[in-house]
Amino acid sequence: MSKLQRVKISALGTYVPPRILSNDDLAKMVDTSDEWIMSRVGIKERHLADKGVGTSDLAAEAARRALAQRGIGPSDLDAIIVATVTPDMMFPATACLVQHKIGAPNCWGFDLSAGCSQFVYALQVGAQFVATGAHKKVMVIGADVMSSIIDYTDRATCVLFGDGAGAVILEAAEDGEPGLIDFMHEVDGSGGVALYMPGGGSLNPPSHETVDKKMHYVHQDGQAVFKFAVRKMAESCVEILKRNNLTGNDIDLMIPHQANLRIIQASADRLKLPKEKVVINIDRYGNTTGGTIPLAMQSAIEDGRLKKGNLVLLAAVGAGFTVGATLLRWAF
Repeated sequence: MSKLQRVKISALGTYVPPRILSNDDLAKMVDTSDEWIMSRVGIKERHLADKGVGTSDLAAEAARRALAQRGIGPSDLDAIIVATVTPDMMFPATACLVQHKIGAPNCWGFDLSAGCSQFVYALQVGAQFVATGAHKKVMVIGADVMSSIIDYTDRATCVLFGDGAGAVILEAAEDGEPGLIDFMHEVDGSGGVALYMPGGGSLNPPSHETVDKKMHYVHQDGQAVFKFAVRKMAESCVEILKRNNLTGNDIDLMIPHQANLRIIQASADRLKLPKEKVVINIDRYGNTTGGTIPLAMQSAIEDGRLKKGNLVLLAAVGAGFTVGATLLRWAF
């Protein structure tokens, strides 16, 4: 077997729809307030797609921006992986729609669903194609229009989510170049009932009954999700660092999934990371599910905190339950 190549992220592109829903806007819709939302989850506002705008639209725009940053065309891509829980439709895959929209004639693709961990999962799936030499350039996109599956009369969920997308391009790293180092993934299916959308699949296909029972919206046991996320995000970070003979002191930047400010802070405290080493932008975007980590990468670049050679820790916990952690050195 040939030696595996090291893989790097060579470009990043992000996109959020222009319309903003603030906490004050939400207070006019449900019994909530800016103070209540900020104190519990740390969100100030979120971006929402207009009616008729699908996940493929957000994903395609993020893809175009990543291609522009890399200075290549869509015909250079070998594969597209779209990480999403809000596909435009059951089939075809959103990756097919993105491929057509950006005009990438030479590539194939598919969707990957893993809740809020799906971007880090897709990152590793895409990396394997490059590491083995099967492909030269793979695009991984995390994108969701969460507003399409949110009940805006449910205070427990409607304050949490926003819409957004982020795309990265994966390529082989040259000798001496930084890149992906390690990953650690885990699932615990017993937690599936704590965060899910019960309607619309083969078990509960769409009907008047499923619509009346609001089964096509996100259902969440907030306390169960919070407890699991606080514990497992920290544990996965500690474990992947330990496996690589590292500690929190070695990390230049932690880029966590943006679900809840308290979950992020608890994980950072476990690693003894100062706040300047933790990327937090949940206040501006809310939880965009597949889009949170690439959007946080973009925020860190704009803040001047993410630079070539930085040792970066990605971490996420999502519906399933799913858990993911990735260790890498930033390559540009």
